Amino acid sequence: MYQILLVEDDRALALAVQKLLESYGSRVRCVEDFADVLGEFAACQPQLVLMDIKLPYRDGYYWCSRIREISAVPVVFLSSASDNMNIVMALNMGGDDFIAKPVDPMVLTAKVQAVLRRTYEIAGAGQTVEFCGATLSLGDGCLHTEKGRVELTKNEFRILQLLLENRGKIVSREELMMRLWQSDLYVEENTLTVNVARLRKKLEEGGLEGVILTKPGRGYIIL
Repeated sequence: MYQILLVEDDRALALAVQKLLESYGSRVRCVEDFADVLGEFAACQPQLVLMDIKLPYRDGYYWCSRIREISAVPVVFLSSASDNMNIVMALNMGGDDFIAKPVDPMVLTAKVQAVLRRTYEIAGAGQTVEFCGATLSLGDGCLHTEKGRVELTKNEFRILQLLLENRGKIVSREELMMRLWQSDLYVEENTLTVNVARLRKKLEEGGLEGVILTKPGRGYIIL
């Protein structure tokens, strides 16, 4: 049973989402003190956070960045501001996915289950993959380079893992979306692009420049 922290100040919506997700077997804690979301996060120790953007005191971007300072737990944003700019901002701040309001119950449950599945059903603990002088640990999803340890989000890890599994071959965007979300039905247009860009930046910071190549109209490849 997964523990989910719901950061949503619309009480009616929060209770509806709580009831929905608990009907699928999760435990859901709704934040009460919006001035201390980080404190409630620490007390809850969730496996997933559902985060509204517009909140009292501080917005969801702020709280996501604070959570990222201490945890790699997946964060899924909820917002009525579902334009591309807000989606990109949410992902750049460390979010793993984005759900637009008004919330469709089928989309919400599908995305939450997909995030939990890809985060906590990673097989192959203890195995590693070496490439370009770096080592990717399949157990904890971390990358080790000559410059040190690079923390990857679950999305970034899955992208890198799939590209390495198919090293020397082009992996299409559709294949990547299926690996990340188990489906491309509910994936916003820029979500994959933002995740790949974020992964590239982390690789470059670890001294691995030009590792992921884009093949326009075809996908991505690691040579």
